[in-house]
Amino acid sequence: MSKNLEPGFWDSARKHLIRYGGSFEPAIIERAAGSFVYDADDRPILDFTSGQMSALLGHAHPRIVSTVSRQVERAAHLFSGMLSRPVVELAERLAALAPGLDRVLLLSTGAESNEAAIRMAKLVTGKHEIVAFSKSWHGMTGAAASATYSAGRKGYGPAAVGSLAIPAPNSFRPRFRNADGSLDWLTELNDAFDLIDSQSTGSLAAFVAEPILSSGGILELPQGYLAALQQKCRERGMLLILDEAQTGIGRTGDMFAFQRDGVTPDILTLSKTIGAGLPLSAVMTTAEIEEAAHDKGFLFYTTHVSDPLPAAVGVAVLDVVEEEKLVDRAQRLGAKLFEGLSRLKQRYECVGDVRGRGLLLGVEIVKDGKVPNHELGAAIAAEAFRRGLSMNIVKLPGMGGVFRIAPPLTISEEELDLGLRIISESIEAGLAANASLPGIAAE
Repeated sequence: MSKNLEPGFWDSARKHLIRYGGSFEPAIIERAAGSFVYDADDRPILDFTSGQMSALLGHAHPRIVSTVSRQVERAAHLFSGMLSRPVVELAERLAALAPGLDRVLLLSTGAESNEAAIRMAKLVTGKHEIVAFSKSWHGMTGAAASATYSAGRKGYGPAAVGSLAIPAPNSFRPRFRNADGSLDWLTELNDAFDLIDSQSTGSLAAFVAEPILSSGGILELPQGYLAALQQKCRERGMLLILDEAQTGIGRTGDMFAFQRDGVTPDILTLSKTIGAGLPLSAVMTTAEIEEAAHDKGFLFYTTHVSDPLPAAVGVAVLDVVEEEKLVDRAQRLGAKLFEGLSRLKQRYECVGDVRGRGLLLGVEIVKDGKVPNHELGAAIAAEAFRRGLSMNIVKLPGMGGVFRIAPPLTISEEELDLGLRIISESIEAGLAANASLPGIAAE
């Protein structure tokens, strides 16, 4: 019998764990190393999502292990009013990577960094309305949850006053079309802000956006969109906040996704990738905005602000990214992965779209062209896990099951090929299983 079926483990889990979304994978994970996690049978499972999109350098990278070991002996946590060398060094390093965003606040999670960014924007502008995309995910706390529209809004009472949304651009399912059928994103953006202007009470503080909406189904903002969005913000006295939780630190083939567009936000939030799997996030902004916030008494005093242990890990992450040339690697391997997934699209009608940038890609599963096919997507995901591949599938109304593929930047080409092979086998098995169900025809 598989050790993953250990009754005591699952009985205890059912009795004592609060379920927080979705269901748990049918395996007990004992350890992780490189691009793999290992279950109770010591079976390797290729991690195509870098944990929770966070293990940028894979699992148990030697530099991260040694940094944690060394720093935890020196200082892991301090009184929040104290500063340590790793904190100042990481702030300096990040500022050098994003010219113009010279001031840095180091926190723990993505939600926390977005809370701080939104709080700062409200204070500096003296306004309270926050606009986000309709398929966004910015966190599960307070203001961040109020700016999250992809899931989790029903049943929790009122969101923050002044929470507004515009449609997320979707090139696969365009709302506005050019003559050739492609997405007319500028008309869509103009129409969206006409609606925002009609709803606003005249207190627009900020727009918070992901350059690629990950939980929204890997929806990439078209080239030129960010510049136009920034102009909309400027015209209304709003700040532009970019949430690069999943796109930052090289994943898209640029250090930050916004750099492709030549647009620098007023406030940038980082998390996930900067900590390589440990809880670390950052808020970056201009000296002018930080000075204005400080003059108005900006307060974001938390237990783990400026902690030295995660800051030291952040410095190590930047060292490894630079030394191993992982930004260029993400671009090169991302092109290889995109090509491999595109071949699957040509082979299987159920693969409706392949999209994304660098090593953050999405594969949308459909039927009859563009009709969402959640059942097949779920079957493919289950088959992939059974064959030793972990992929995260997003299920949203009006969209097919979208696989989010974001392997570590350190993944080998052989491991990429393994993942592509398992995806192909899983699609075949999923199609066969669906074809055997009553009323479901094979593609």
